[in-house]
Amino acid sequence: MNLTRPRELIYDAVLTLAYPQTCAICGRSVERRRFGVACEECWKETQIFADDEAICWKCGAPGPACGRCEEMAFTAARAAGMYRGALRESVLMLKRRPYLPEHVQNLLESVVMREPLSFSTRVVPVPLHPKRLKTRGFNQAAIVAQTVAKALKLPLDEVSLVRVSATEKYRAGLDRKGRQDTVAGAFDVSHQRLVADENILLVDDVFTTGATVSSCADVLVAAGAMQVFVLTVARAR
Repeated sequence: MNLTRPRELIYDAVLTLAYPQTCAICGRSVERRRFGVACEECWKETQIFADDEAICWKCGAPGPACGRCEEMAFTAARAAGMYRGALRESVLMLKRRPYLPEHVQNLLESVVMREPLSFSTRVVPVPLHPKRLKTRGFNQAAIVAQTVAKALKLPLDEVSLVRVSATEKYRAGLDRKGRQDTVAGAFDVSHQRLVADENILLVDDVFTTGATVSSCADVLVAAGAMQVFVLTVARAR
């Protein structure tokens, strides 16, 4: 994190003086533009998953096999870290602005280079319903997917998976069963030939209960996808 090029250090120093930015967590100054809305110290205090992290192989939850994800339709899910601290603030910013800080991009690139996500052949973001997309102006999952597709040099597919029911804004606070009920039948595949025989990397911002990505994976597999891997910026639990 400290291996910053001298030219970048100078640029950041000038930028900090001219346009000071306050850390969204602690209120201190954000020293490097690559860190986004949080300072370096708050990033150090945020739980980021290491290469050798002990996690459930399928859903990526911290610790050994959790036993709660056996029926989920995806093959494996991974996240850069927990939905707390600097990662949480970065995700909240992403919901407001189509911008992913360089540091978050680097974290995601590190995750997708590891097995099994490295076996992916096509990148697909979790879609928003057209009405929701029109209101927000962009799909935050697509912003993440663009970064990942570029890192893996894989095709970015924003057309095959579609959302056919608008349920996103009513799901806050629901438990796993409630979220499953709201996303049942919410997705469809419009271009089956594009996903057939592919290892899909399904991308979203946060993994909460897994209901959304599992529902997406279900229709992708039904459309002929071989496997569906899931990548999120963070996981909430």
